Amino acid sequence: MVRKIVLGLLTLAGQTLSAQEIVFNQKAALEQVYKKPVEADGLLSMNDLNVEFGYVLYQSEITTQSDSEELELENVRDYAAVYVDGKLQGRVTDKHKKITIKTNPGKYLLQIYVENIGRITYGPEITDNAKGLFGEITLDGNDLEQWKMIPLNVKKYPIKDLVFEDRKDTESPGFYKGEFELNTSRSNYLDITGWGMGEVWVNQKYVGSYWEEEKQRSILIPSADLVQGKNEIVVFELKNNQQKTMKLSQTPVFK
Repeated sequence: MVRKIVLGLLTLAGQTLSAQEIVFNQKAALEQVYKKPVEADGLLSMNDLNVEFGYVLYQSEITTQSDSEELELENVRDYAAVYVDGKLQGRVTDKHKKITIKTNPGKYLLQIYVENIGRITYGPEITDNAKGLFGEITLDGNDLEQWKMIPLNVKKYPIKDLVFEDRKDTESPGFYKGEFELNTSRSNYLDITGWGMGEVWVNQKYVGSYWEEEKQRSILIPSADLVQGKNEIVVFELKNNQQKTMKLSQTPVFK
């Protein structure tokens, strides 16, 4: 069976169906964009790590005593996805700093992927502009220590240098690649409904970011970034890594 994605049409075994779907069937491991790690007993903010914008992975080994324990962070700036042994536990923000970790009792790798959404450039809060994780972090009331902090070179890493493999069912963050074909190179909107937080490149050109809490659920792809025929799209996703498809739209998409 051969599938061919075209603007507004899906050709399937000679039949024309109404669809606008892009399938992401390849994944590149996030480890490819790791920068030099920093180790410390306590958490270091992005400022202390000399990370102005972007993403940092905070990780530490934890030991759970029960099948449900509360993880609490003192400061989260601005958004973080929490994983235990590669399985998503949920997300935390500066307004939602607690999350329940559900595991069998034992030792695990806690990984917290944090994004700095933006910095304050004016007003009285400009002096309180630390980003990332900082302050205390506890599990079931006990302080967590011995952290490894890894800046992630997500936006500046050359997309052409990423090594992709056939996709496997894993929950960990990564880069996803798909292809679509267009009959015309006019501008389109990319419908990212169902995805969490991430970045998008089309034909190796950066076209924008998305966040599930924003009202707009689409990204404009300018005609200058598209070609007639085959186009390549790469998506970095932080949280909803079970998603496998996006859609093209001629109009913007909102919640």
